[in-house]
Amino acid sequence: MIQLLIRTFIRDADNTTSRTVRTAYGNLACLVSVVCNLLLFAGKTAVGTLFGSVSITADGLNNLSDASSNIVSLIGFKLGSRPADSEHPYGHARYEYLAGLAVSVMILVIGVELFKESFAKTLDPTPVSFGWLTVVVLVASILVKLWMSHLNRTIGRRIDSDTLLATAADARNDVITTSVVLIAAVLTQVTGFARLDGLMGIAVSLFILYSGAMLVKDTIDPLLGSAPDPELVRHIEDKALSYPGVLGVHDLMIHDYGPGNRLVSFHVEMDANADVMYSHDVIDRIERDLLNQDDLVATIHFDPVIASDSHVAELRSFLQQEVASLDTRANIHDLRIVPGPTHTNVIFDCAVPAEYITEKQRRGAKLAAALRAAVERKWPDHFCVIKLEPDYSAGIHETK
Repeated sequence: MIQLLIRTFIRDADNTTSRTVRTAYGNLACLVSVVCNLLLFAGKTAVGTLFGSVSITADGLNNLSDASSNIVSLIGFKLGSRPADSEHPYGHARYEYLAGLAVSVMILVIGVELFKESFAKTLDPTPVSFGWLTVVVLVASILVKLWMSHLNRTIGRRIDSDTLLATAADARNDVITTSVVLIAAVLTQVTGFARLDGLMGIAVSLFILYSGAMLVKDTIDPLLGSAPDPELVRHIEDKALSYPGVLGVHDLMIHDYGPGNRLVSFHVEMDANADVMYSHDVIDRIERDLLNQDDLVATIHFDPVIASDSHVAELRSFLQQEVASLDTRANIHDLRIVPGPTHTNVIFDCAVPAEYITEKQRRGAKLAAALRAAVERKWPDHFCVIKLEPDYSAGIHETK
């Protein structure tokens, strides 16, 4: 069914790097979800009103909020597809994140209202009628939501959309809440305990509030500048190191301007004695391939390193082993030495998690002191000059 929808409504469906195709996928998933959620809302509201069940009505209102969320997501895809302009040279793709944030807030508002209604029903319970129509509607809802979760997850993975993946998770959660409502309807009929309907309504509302809070966190993170995906970091590192002459990669930064719109910058270490035009050509190739093959706009800085000095190589190997034993989240780069008549300065940068160098977290300073002491134990006339810096990639490693 999903593949039939894709073949029918998406032109050039395999070209998911195209913003037009990506928007078409998003529009399809959102429109189908809106229709399904509106049908579920109508069915559950009718049954809940007919049989006097607040938990079923609450579940129906949850579907209405889902439909509203789908509409907001649809608007987000539409606005996010607008091309870059002079006022927004990085494009408008972050509208998707803003749409996700709006959806999350709407879910929280619905959760609060449902909690108030269910709490009142618990304090003042009213009889709940039961009919097989209730079971049919709720079972149908569970099946439809399972399919919707599969639809949004399939398309979300195909176009790498956090918005659709969140919608898929929300649909999966709805399967759980609707199952709880179905159990409440059956148990109320069997036990005659009228307050159970209100209590189940409270449980559903609390679950909606929790889901909304988690979605708020997930949508705010990229807007605040969350750490990049470790798999993407590793892919960029491995790709750069695969080119001839590249000895190391560091200072990686990934700027996320919305789905499919990421800028990358990093340093590559290459032999200082190599032909500079050759090194420049290699860097140009890396930038071009990252753009054409990975849709990443890259800016690469060239760091020349002395590869022929055996003592520098020995120091680099020693420091790498030491820093790995002290803290696996730290790494060193830009190592050089300045010999003098009485001592030798060993100068390098040490990248650590950002919290290591704040006022309250002095782990970076302790790490630097430990590295300095280790070098001085092995070479008493060597003095380390260490510059601590935040690791914006949260995990990329030093020279291999």
